[in-house]
Amino acid sequence: MNLDLKNKRAIVCGSTQGIGKAVAMELAAMGANVTLVARNEQSLKQVKSELHTNGSQLHSYLCVDFSEPNKLKELAEQFVQRSGPVHILVNNTGGPAAGPIINAKTDEFISAFSNHLLCNHILVQACVEGMKNSGYGRIVNIISTSVKAPLPNLGVSNTVRAAVGNWSKTLANELGKFGITVNNVLPGATATQRLSSIIDNKSAKTGANKEDVKKEMLHEIPMGRFAEASEVANAVAFLVSPAAGYINGINLPVDGGRTPNL
Repeated sequence: MNLDLKNKRAIVCGSTQGIGKAVAMELAAMGANVTLVARNEQSLKQVKSELHTNGSQLHSYLCVDFSEPNKLKELAEQFVQRSGPVHILVNNTGGPAAGPIINAKTDEFISAFSNHLLCNHILVQACVEGMKNSGYGRIVNIISTSVKAPLPNLGVSNTVRAAVGNWSKTLANELGKFGITVNNVLPGATATQRLSSIIDNKSAKTGANKEDVKKEMLHEIPMGRFAEASEVANAVAFLVSPAAGYINGINLPVDGGRTPNL
């Protein structure tokens, strides 16, 4: 099975922590030249220094806040012109904040839509011609199992991530003829800062002990534990590899069996 990413250039978003960082580390270990994308330059420098290198790999980073889509567009286009084709794009954005949908402000939807869908779209547009010309393209969007079944108390996230899922499927239909695959990885409860934040928020709002909140969440997972970020990264790594060339337009849950439908 060919999992070699040597001479492939990969952009990984949200890559200074959690799932994004785990993906960047895995793709570098598979031989890719990895470009990290996040908003904290000090963290970007630190993660870049941790990436595997075989001596010929060239890793880099783009420091940008996704609340500034025009800036992202400018930097992405400049990067592609300077560095050449991007073969792999991993879209990954944190948030939105938890809360019931009925209490959500319209600005929250607009912000989340921009951060998630519009920024994903900007990056795809910057990278797609290079993928076509090089004959190799892999786009993976890290979304959420809420694409398949909305999650309680994540109203804005459920709404926007479903939009990203349908955008992704449409792209897969359009780009497949060029040998470019577009797939979604749907993490379940994963041991990251976001999960800790969700547990803290639920505890604060309900008055329940954090450990009790955690136990309640674990009870919903057939495997009885939270995922490690590296386990989600492994799924992404396979989908961007040459071995996954005929897998296109799918949602792949990595959730220990929690999602209640197929």
